[in-house]
Amino acid sequence: MFKSNVRTALAVLHDAAAAALAWSFAYLLRFNFELPDSFIVELRQSLLLVVPLQLVIFWRFNLYRGIWRYASTTDLRRIFMAVMLSAAAISLMFWMLRLDFVIPRSVLVINPLLLILMMGGSRFAYRLWKEQRLYGDFTLHGEPVLVLGAGDAAASLAKDLDKSNDWRLVGFLDDDADKHGRMLNGVRVLGGLDSLPDWAEQLGVSQVIIAMPSSSHQQRKSAIQRCNQAGLKALTVPSFDDLMSGKVAVSQLRAIELDDLLGRDPVVLDDAGLRGLLGNGVVLVTGAGGSIGSELCRQIARFSPPKLVLFEASEFALYTIELELERTFPALNRVCLVGDVRDAARVDEVMRQHQPGVLFHAAAYKHVPLMEQHNTWQAIRNNVLGTWTVASAAQRHGIANFVLISTDKAVNPTNVMGASKRLAEMVCQALQSDAHTPGGTDKKNATRFVIVRFGNVLGSTGSVIPTFRAQIARGGPVTVTHPDITRYFMSIPEAAQLVLQAGMMGRGGEIFVLDMGEPVKIVDLAKDLIRLSGFTEDEIRIEFTGLRPGEKLYEELLADNEHTLPTPHPKLRIAQARQADAAWLAELLHWTSAETMADGEVRSALTQWVPEYLPSGQRS
Repeated sequence: MFKSNVRTALAVLHDAAAAALAWSFAYLLRFNFELPDSFIVELRQSLLLVVPLQLVIFWRFNLYRGIWRYASTTDLRRIFMAVMLSAAAISLMFWMLRLDFVIPRSVLVINPLLLILMMGGSRFAYRLWKEQRLYGDFTLHGEPVLVLGAGDAAASLAKDLDKSNDWRLVGFLDDDADKHGRMLNGVRVLGGLDSLPDWAEQLGVSQVIIAMPSSSHQQRKSAIQRCNQAGLKALTVPSFDDLMSGKVAVSQLRAIELDDLLGRDPVVLDDAGLRGLLGNGVVLVTGAGGSIGSELCRQIARFSPPKLVLFEASEFALYTIELELERTFPALNRVCLVGDVRDAARVDEVMRQHQPGVLFHAAAYKHVPLMEQHNTWQAIRNNVLGTWTVASAAQRHGIANFVLISTDKAVNPTNVMGASKRLAEMVCQALQSDAHTPGGTDKKNATRFVIVRFGNVLGSTGSVIPTFRAQIARGGPVTVTHPDITRYFMSIPEAAQLVLQAGMMGRGGEIFVLDMGEPVKIVDLAKDLIRLSGFTEDEIRIEFTGLRPGEKLYEELLADNEHTLPTPHPKLRIAQARQADAAWLAELLHWTSAETMADGEVRSALTQWVPEYLPSGQRS
């Protein structure tokens, strides 16, 4: 407190001296530095009135609450307004007092100009001196770095790097030819991104910062590849969405992640429509502790629903997402419920008590090899019977929107997991079809069943990414089943956002197919992850172990007899698939009511229930 008061007193004394000097110099300039004796007396008398008046006005404009080290254009605007007001007040004061002497009009004009220059200039001079003192000695000792991109983010980053002890910005590279040769924060735009290797060698650069948050993923991916080809380590600024939301600053650099290499543009959501869907009623998410379910909860929480109900079989998973939501969305009204989707009584109790308007069914067994051997009947019971239990309860309770999370493995399935998810899709379609038959109840007709089918998500439970990371941490080897195996990938947030969008757009019975982009070779993914972890393929070997039971070389998003229709959203299409009816559903439920069934019997029965299902090893 004492130190702050001393600084304030010094600032007031400085401005008092500046006011006196500006008034005196205005007189001297008026008389070409040959001030008559009569005006010397006038100058002294007027100073006793002018300086106190100006200090009062400066105080009222809060000129002494700022810190000079961080002087900005905002401070300069405040100084300008205070000085101009004081100039008007001085003229008014002398007119009202009607003193014996007359102030030259030119003095009244020159004085505010000099005062603005003195007060503003001294503050900025102090800031420059302070920054030079703090950072200037380290300028030549920081590691040289090039910044890719010369837009607003790069200009903001340059200001932060100028204060850094660790980095020394030596140039920008940008493909916009109009920017070449120009200066940003005193640093030159050297050329295009294709000149990166030459400039890196010439300037001794081993580190590059990619500052292109508003560019497309393809452009950023190209920049990353240029860095890799030149053997340079790359960092990047946060995403455009994070910067715009204010969650992070440009200077919060991070390492390149696999998401950056996917080359996928951000999802554009219909926020107004989703707010209408999610913000006006209770939302229920099953499997809320899983990878997709938990991300759905995060995305839904952004729209502030009156209540979010989380339904999950795993106590630990539910506890984990509850803690996260409590921390990130403290105002969210949430209810966390433990339960199994196959428990009809529990499901019915939850819906009766909380009366959700929208339900996202993400609970499922999804791990292909685990469900292929010894657990096939459990996959059927959980994914098929569980879906029917939740969906039929939703229909009985008149839930308006039911969204089933499906998978690309339901297309021409070669494994039990994929076949069980195809059956889950058909269960929802059968319920939708039954609701539209004559005699259907109002509550039946009220429920819209929407199915969303997509591929793998980066970092989800059971995906290859966590496995690869653990193998790299152990020193390798990284195991890949086959050199040609490919998969579609998207980030968990992108998948969840598109699920929400599809849920809003669906009218009932559709299967939405997400735009998964281009398929990615798993071996290339492994190589990228090894390199991003700071190793080479010589240090971390890749071993091929052979395809696992039920595993395909290539994933498909549409079955052979399906076709798609466009939607208003560029990343969503509608698959026209084989439908099921109430009679088919009744037979299916009779089959799933069995207590247990051997693996071989399950596979044999699935070939009848899902004609496109062909166990791995039998598909030509």
